Amino acid sequence: MLIGLLALTVAAAFAGAAIYVSVAEQPARLRLEDRALLQEWQPSYKRGAAMQASIAVLACVLGAVAWWQTGSLAYLVGAVLIILPWPWTLIAMMPTNRLLETMDAAATNPQARALIVKWGNLHLVRVMLGVLAALAFLWGSA
Repeated sequence: MLIGLLALTVAAAFAGAAIYVSVAEQPARLRLEDRALLQEWQPSYKRGAAMQASIAVLACVLGAVAWWQTGSLAYLVGAVLIILPWPWTLIAMMPTNRLLETMDAAATNPQARALIVKWGNLHLVRVMLGVLAALAFLWGSA
């Protein structure tokens, strides 16, 4: 089914982007000095959030349509899993995000490094949800 394969593809893109942030971008940014660390995180987060949020919504809609067309529980599970990063971000991550976003990147912020490390740990939940959603869509497509 084409819609199911599209849901799988989009969820895999979400998972891949989230994995990239955790295994490549976050470790690289943590090697920067404190001021540069925050200067990198702020625009990176804004761009990444817009990209991943839209990908999650698209995969959720595709998964819901695939579930509606096939009745396969796997697509419903995938649709729920891929949209869960939204509430996770809004509830669990937003306090950290807001602190980091409001910091003056031109100034020295002693707590920025600890907050970015915390952010990276919280981001791992989004990685897990994206991977699980892709696996659910794969299960539905099998």
